[in-house]
Amino acid sequence: MAEDSNIILTGREGSTGTIEIAPAVLEVILGIAAVNVEGVYQMRGSLASSINAWFGRVNRGKGVDLHVADKQLSADVYVYLNYGVSVPKVALSMQETLREQMLYMTDLELAEVNVHVVGVVPEKADKVDTADLFADDDDTEEDK
Repeated sequence: MAEDSNIILTGREGSTGTIEIAPAVLEVILGIAAVNVEGVYQMRGSLASSINAWFGRVNRGKGVDLHVADKQLSADVYVYLNYGVSVPKVALSMQETLREQMLYMTDLELAEVNVHVVGVVPEKADKVDTADLFADDDDTEEDK
């Protein structure tokens, strides 16, 4: 989780006041952008986000840790990938997508995006109907 202090956007042309963004908002932006990258299954959550999911509350910032140091933003993103994807290709795509979305939506630049692949999720197998396990698939009109 990012620090509790808001990030103040300064030096904006035509600004008549201050613009502050809560770090949680940036984490949500990065979380949504990350799950939209092809090959990402889901983000890693915590116990709290799992309990919230049981109650129907979605935490879109889960799996994202934002750090502010020396006036630079860096993000650690923890993801599960689909089985069979190229891990380096998906990770590079995530880094590019997250940097673009952050710049587009907030005009802030990420100094670095660290992608942590927590696991790989295999495809779900088709369910087998045990009642029809030994049935013939070749039934024709003549057999009936």
